[in-house]
Amino acid sequence: MSIEVEASDVVRVVLQFLSENKLNASLAALQKESGISLNATDSVDRLTADVLAGRWDAVLTAVAPMSLPRGLLSELYEQVVVELLELREPDTARQMLRGAAPLLAMKAHEPKRHARLEALAARPYFEARDAYDGGVTRESRRSSIAEGLRAEVAAVPPARLLTLLGHALKWQRQQGMLPPEGTKFDVLAGGAARRLVEREAYVSVAGPVIKFGKKSHAECAAFSPDGAFLVSGSIDGFLEVWDFERGKLRLDLPYQESDQLMMHDAAVLSLGFSRDSELLASGSQDGVLKVWRPRTGQCVRRFPKAHAGGVTCVAFARDGLSVATGSFDALVRVHGLKSGKSLKEMRGHTSYVNGVDWSADGSRLASASSDGSVRVWDAKSCDCLHSFRPPAPTGAELAVNSATFLPNSSDALLVCNRSAEAFVTSLSGDITTRLASGKREGGDFIASMVTAQGGWVHAVAEDGFLYSFDLGKGELGHLLKAHEKDVIGVVSHPHRNLVATWSDDGTLRLWRASAHGD
Repeated sequence: MSIEVEASDVVRVVLQFLSENKLNASLAALQKESGISLNATDSVDRLTADVLAGRWDAVLTAVAPMSLPRGLLSELYEQVVVELLELREPDTARQMLRGAAPLLAMKAHEPKRHARLEALAARPYFEARDAYDGGVTRESRRSSIAEGLRAEVAAVPPARLLTLLGHALKWQRQQGMLPPEGTKFDVLAGGAARRLVEREAYVSVAGPVIKFGKKSHAECAAFSPDGAFLVSGSIDGFLEVWDFERGKLRLDLPYQESDQLMMHDAAVLSLGFSRDSELLASGSQDGVLKVWRPRTGQCVRRFPKAHAGGVTCVAFARDGLSVATGSFDALVRVHGLKSGKSLKEMRGHTSYVNGVDWSADGSRLASASSDGSVRVWDAKSCDCLHSFRPPAPTGAELAVNSATFLPNSSDALLVCNRSAEAFVTSLSGDITTRLASGKREGGDFIASMVTAQGGWVHAVAEDGFLYSFDLGKGELGHLLKAHEKDVIGVVSHPHRNLVATWSDDGTLRLWRASAHGD
C-alpha cells in the first residue's frame, strides 16, 4: 500500500527546518511564495504554559513564523503591551505599538482599540481597572489566549526533516541500496560522499602483531565493510575487537573495557559482517550461530541448532535480513534474523562445507566443500545450478577451501583448493585466470581472498608465505614470509592496503603497503 504525501506537508517540514536553524529570511520568503505557514511547535503544552506564566519572550518567538488569525494575534499583542505597562516599561510598550506588525494591523482595522492602548501607554501610572475592564483579569486574558493558541497550533516533534531523511536512508541501507553505516553520505547525489580509498597494492611492511594466550589462537578474523572493526574468533570461544593500528584490544568499547567479551561455548570457526557493519555473525564448533552488535557487544539472535556440526562459514545476505552458513554436516542453510529459524537448506555436498558466499545481486549462493566440488545455488529455489571440480594436479580429490564471487560480480568466482593454484572461474567452472604459487612443495594454498576493489588476490600457503597476485595481470606481485607455523587465514581491509594473517602460532599479524611502493 502506497502512502501519499501532500506537497504542502513537504513545505511545512522545510519551514520547520528553516525556523529551527534561524534562517528567518528564507522562512519568510518561502511562506510568502507558497502561501503556507508553519503553525506548529514541538509542544503545545509548553507554549500554553508559557502564556499562562507570562513568559512573553518565549511565546512571541514561538508564534513569529506562524500564520494565526488576526483577532488572536491582536489579543496576544494587546496583552503583552498591557503587561509591559503594568511592569512600568512604557517605552518598550510604545515601541511595540508602533513597530509590531499585528499592532499596526490593529491600528488599520481597529483604530479605537489601538488608540486606547496608546492612551494607556501615555499615562505616567498604570491603573488595572482601565486596562482590564468589564470584570476581566490578567489571568483570564492569559487563559483565553492560551486556549486560542491551542486551537490553532499543532504539536510536531522537532527536526522532522532530518528525522525523516534518517529513516529513509536507514530503510534503503537495510535493503542493500546504500553503502555501510559510518560512510559519509551525499543526500543530494543519492550516494556515498567521496571517501579516500587507497589505490590497491601489495603489502610488504610488517605492522602490529596481536598475540593470543599460550593455549589460544585465532581460527577466523574479519574486517567490517566500513573499515572500523577488525574482529577475531578464537579457539577458546572468544570474539575480540582489535585496534589494528596498534595491535591492542579496543577498550573504547565499554563491554570490552569491562571484560564482558562476546563469546561462544566452543571454538569460533567463522565470522561475517552485515553490509552496513552493524551486525556480526559468528559460527562455532558446536553448531551454534550467533548474531551480535559489535558496537555494544549485544547478542541479538542465537540459533542453538544452526547445524549438526561445526559452523565453518557464514555470509550475510545483502539486505542484512538473513545469514547463509556452511558446516561439517555438509549442508548449506539460510537463517532468518526476524524469525530466528532456518529458512532454506541446500543439500548435495558429501563432505564438509568450507566456504559460502552470495552473488552481488543476491540471486545465487556459491559453496566450496572438502568433497572437491564447488556448487552454485539458486538462492530462492535452492536448486543447484552448477557443480564443478577445480583442477587437481594429481587427479586426487582435493578439498576446496573457498569459492567467493569477485566484487560486484554475479558470474565470476575466485576458487581456492588445496593445491598450488587458485583460479578465477565462471559459474560453470570454466577457468579464466590461474594464480600459481610456483612451488612443487609447500606452496599449496590454505586460504585466499580478493580485495574490495578486485585488483589483488592475497593467499596464504602451507609454507607460511603470503602470496599477493595482481589479478589484472594474472601474475604474482609479491611474496613475503608471514608465519613460521601453520598459517590459517587471510583478510584485507576494505579500503586500505592492510592485510591480516593468522596462524596456530598464537599470533595475528598485520601487513601494510610500503610508503614508497616497493
